[in-house]
Amino acid sequence: MLLTVSGPPGSGKSTTAQLLAEAFDLEHVSGGDIFRQLADERGYTPLEFNKLAEENEGIDRDLDRRLQEIARERDGLVLESRLSGWLAGDHADFRFWLDAPVSVRGQRIAERENKDPKRAAEETRAREASEVKRYEEYYGIDIRDLTIYDLSVNTARWEPDAVLDMLVTAVSEYDPVGDEGKTPVELDGEF
Repeated sequence: MLLTVSGPPGSGKSTTAQLLAEAFDLEHVSGGDIFRQLADERGYTPLEFNKLAEENEGIDRDLDRRLQEIARERDGLVLESRLSGWLAGDHADFRFWLDAPVSVRGQRIAERENKDPKRAAEETRAREASEVKRYEEYYGIDIRDLTIYDLSVNTARWEPDAVLDMLVTAVSEYDPVGDEGKTPVELDGEF
């Protein structure tokens, strides 16, 4: 089984993906962890590395290729990243989108990174704007188009365990017969 969890920064992707992996005894692969590792290896903060990625499209493309290869070649995992649903396409058994208002997401990021919530929200808005532009330019993806997802959840409304319960129920009740329109994005910009 391959489940994808996507959403903007601070939406609860990592927490939910880890809980979902535990619930179904699956491996958890995080694009954010890979991105942060790459940034750290090069001596950048994630925001700095994100800005560098605006000038060096190879950073995004390398990360996205890795994630797409994982989706194509492996099973028994929860793949978590902003584009995991797009990258996995019809290799995914179920694609989730998580979101929350930017004020909530900024607060979560502030707590996680020990920074001012207002600053975290501003950085998050800037990061999102950068990513929207890059994904459109690189792959023709409008990340705001949620029609590819099987389920979208506003994580500000429920605690993590309640979100998990919804996702577990959705997976348990999921009938993949007749699934259409789940073509993975081609990383050269064409579908």
